[in-house]
Amino acid sequence: MTISQEDIRTRFKSHGLKVTPQRAAIYKALAETTSHPTAETLFQQVSKDYPMISPNTVYYTLSTLKGAGLVKEVNYWHDGARFDANVTPHHHLICLGCRAIFDIEDRVLNQIQHKAKLPKHFQVLSHQVEFYGYCASCQKAQLPHKK
Repeated sequence: MTISQEDIRTRFKSHGLKVTPQRAAIYKALAETTSHPTAETLFQQVSKDYPMISPNTVYYTLSTLKGAGLVKEVNYWHDGARFDANVTPHHHLICLGCRAIFDIEDRVLNQIQHKAKLPKHFQVLSHQVEFYGYCASCQKAQLPHKK
């Protein structure tokens, strides 16, 4: 999905954020992928167009965008956060082999918290369903080779 600079400006302004070229480039790179990249991956990508950008700027920007509700942090293996600009309710398929993360849009899964028998003293703000398994590439790699 391609996002325009005007869309970025509108989103930032509606969340009270100042628009800077580096901040917009980081958000654009994240919004145009579904790969759930790490901060390091985003730094490598954005630094091609902004060679003076620092890793700290990327980390700080991601923290700012997360605080504003424009991105979510996705962390399944506790070995480094990954980020997602899709903040609408959705769920994930997670490959245990290559660690790829795939989005799932499913209205039925979105309704789970409303049908679950939850303790009355607990207020649920959101939920996410995760499916763990192996993507097609990893399944193929695990197949025994025939002679």
